[in-house]
Amino acid sequence: MLAAVLTSLIPLSSSLNSNQNPSKTLRGNPSFNKNFEFSISENPNNGPIKMPTAPWMKAPLLLQPREMLNLSKPTTKKGSNRNAKAPDKALFGKESGVRGKKVTKKIIRNVEKLQRNAVLEDTQIGICEEFELGNWLEEIGRDGEAKKYDAKIPWLREEEKVMFRRMKKEKVLTQAEISLDEDLLERLRRKAMRMRKWVKVMKAGVTQAVVDEIRLAWGKNELVMVKFGVPLCRNMDRAREIVEMKTGGLVVWSKKDILVVYRGWTWIHGLTSKFSLMEYSSCFANGQEISSSAVSRLTSGNTINMSQEKSNLRALGRSLYREDREKESTPTSIYIKGDENNRTVVGSLYERETDRLLDGLGPRFIDWWMRKPLPVDADLLPEVVPGFRPPLRLSPPNTRSKLNEAELTYLRKLAHPLPFHFALGRNRNLEGLAAAILKLWEKSLIAKIAIKWGIQNIDNEQMAYDLKNLTGGILLLRNKFLIIFYRGKDFLPQGVANLVVEREMALRRCQLNEEGARVKVAETFQVADEPLAKSSTVGTLSEFHDIQAKFGDLEKENNELELQLEAQKENLERELRNQERKLSILNIKIEKSAKKLAKLNSSWQPAELDVDLEIIAEEERECLRKIGLKLHSCLVLGRRGVFNGVIEGVHQHWKHREVVKIITMQRVFVRVIHTAKLLVAESGGILVSIEKLKDGHAIIIYRGKNYRRPLKLMTDNLLTKREALQRSIELQKIGSLKFFAYQRRQAILDSELKLAELKKRRVGTLQGWQAAD
Repeated sequence: MLAAVLTSLIPLSSSLNSNQNPSKTLRGNPSFNKNFEFSISENPNNGPIKMPTAPWMKAPLLLQPREMLNLSKPTTKKGSNRNAKAPDKALFGKESGVRGKKVTKKIIRNVEKLQRNAVLEDTQIGICEEFELGNWLEEIGRDGEAKKYDAKIPWLREEEKVMFRRMKKEKVLTQAEISLDEDLLERLRRKAMRMRKWVKVMKAGVTQAVVDEIRLAWGKNELVMVKFGVPLCRNMDRAREIVEMKTGGLVVWSKKDILVVYRGWTWIHGLTSKFSLMEYSSCFANGQEISSSAVSRLTSGNTINMSQEKSNLRALGRSLYREDREKESTPTSIYIKGDENNRTVVGSLYERETDRLLDGLGPRFIDWWMRKPLPVDADLLPEVVPGFRPPLRLSPPNTRSKLNEAELTYLRKLAHPLPFHFALGRNRNLEGLAAAILKLWEKSLIAKIAIKWGIQNIDNEQMAYDLKNLTGGILLLRNKFLIIFYRGKDFLPQGVANLVVEREMALRRCQLNEEGARVKVAETFQVADEPLAKSSTVGTLSEFHDIQAKFGDLEKENNELELQLEAQKENLERELRNQERKLSILNIKIEKSAKKLAKLNSSWQPAELDVDLEIIAEEERECLRKIGLKLHSCLVLGRRGVFNGVIEGVHQHWKHREVVKIITMQRVFVRVIHTAKLLVAESGGILVSIEKLKDGHAIIIYRGKNYRRPLKLMTDNLLTKREALQRSIELQKIGSLKFFAYQRRQAILDSELKLAELKKRRVGTLQGWQAAD
């Protein structure tokens, strides 16, 4: 519709004078105004109206009455409609500063305005059939909420959005926060922040020496600062548990790798928390193992004790404290009061399953520096196990016990997330650990061993070697932190191994029974006059054993010797192929380097030595030689040799003095003479002498009596500085390649000779076996 209005204005404006106002001109024509008003107001359904045309238009311009502008109405001023919005802007324009229902209400109102606008009536004929918001929106409330809809609009859908928010980790209260008053805890923390002296915990962990030092410091101050090193500084929660369990104190403040331990009420009343340590030591002495759930129970027990002791410390005293200790030590886990059937679960499922796997293998390692579960302390296992022997191994049919690369990689990836099963700190006497590993392999494919920190003269290679010999497993990974063993494809659990041994014994008994029955039958049908010793042994078990004893070892030795010869032949052939491949690579490199060197030499055209040289007397030569040796300024030839820059430097020296001294580091005297001749030919001077110095040689050249300084100091027949360096590199490279190629050829000749000797030896051995047969 807007395009039709614009087309109606073009011929109308073109027919008017450029200095006239079109509205005034049309308004001043009464006939035009009359017809225009009549055609619009009285009969709007009449036929098209003929409009004035421009001179260049041949056909008349016919427009419908609704397509014409009503110019009889007064025109508005230019700034009167500033606040009016364009229809497209009302639909697609941004509403800044508002959100939610207010924006929705404004959008719907703008859509309704567009539908009531007569200017866009024709353009919405095809659109309204497919998309009509008038059918969707019937009634809008004042608050912007829709009351009735035929279809749901996206921003007013009733479906609920599912939000998965990040779960915040619940803060676990420490024993100090539970058992101490807030005022006391705040005072202790303020005091802890001002402390500057600490007790250092090394790699070995919280040893007895550290515990004694902490308790000694408690005699002077109620707080002790403890600073942890590797590896406990990586898990400060575990460090806090170990310190509180071994010292009996309470950690009141922590920052990075520092803990501040409060001696607590037990220190004041002389009740040190030695019970937990006595319980651990008694369990170790009896050979019992302590699970990580029991450790957590003991550490959490201090919290219960301290909370009860705080409430009625002065009233009950020591008796209540001892009764609480007895209650904690008797059950194996914590029960809920009032319901003995419900038991509180200690630890995660991961910890409980690992504890179930490690139960019965040995005592746990209390000073474990990583997260729970606690591994078995291998140092507390027996060094020698009576009657221990490596297990019986038997591979399944059509399988190899050796692992390929893909299987090895898969098992390493499988072992990465697994927990550590053992913690080891000694190199030898590992039979107890080997027995525990074999017991573990009945439930798990992999045994993961952590190496303890801070132990002197520890060797993980010796550990892995002894364990491999004792268990027969496959070493997957070994470093200074851990050792991982795989039980192998040929591993047999103890029950299966016993069944195999019993089956072999039963087969042997059957063979003996068959032999006894055969001998009994032979005695039954024995002729009375013939002695028993002359009876035949054909087809008997004794004959089979005799054949095996007579020819079995010989055949075995022949087979082993043949296998050794075949293995040596394969090794020599493999080495020969490898040397030939390396020689071919070297030859290709030599060819490339030779091409580059030839390209550089093509641009180097040294000048010929002038035959007609100036002659100097011996006295002059000697005088010039002494002058040249006394010169402090000189030219030094490097690996680039003689290039255009060297000749330029010679002429620059001759500008101020008659003699120039050039020092070269070449060791071979023939090359020094060649360099001197090349310098004389390029510069045009006279060679005075070549002197041997401490490092290198000095070449002294006299410029001559008839010397004239050339107009161009740098010659074009020599190489540039960059090209000279490339030429030197290529010469060095091609020399090294030729040397290595020579070595490869010698190695190939040696391998061919060894292979020929081995073939002769093998043929002679086969002929000897045939002659023996």
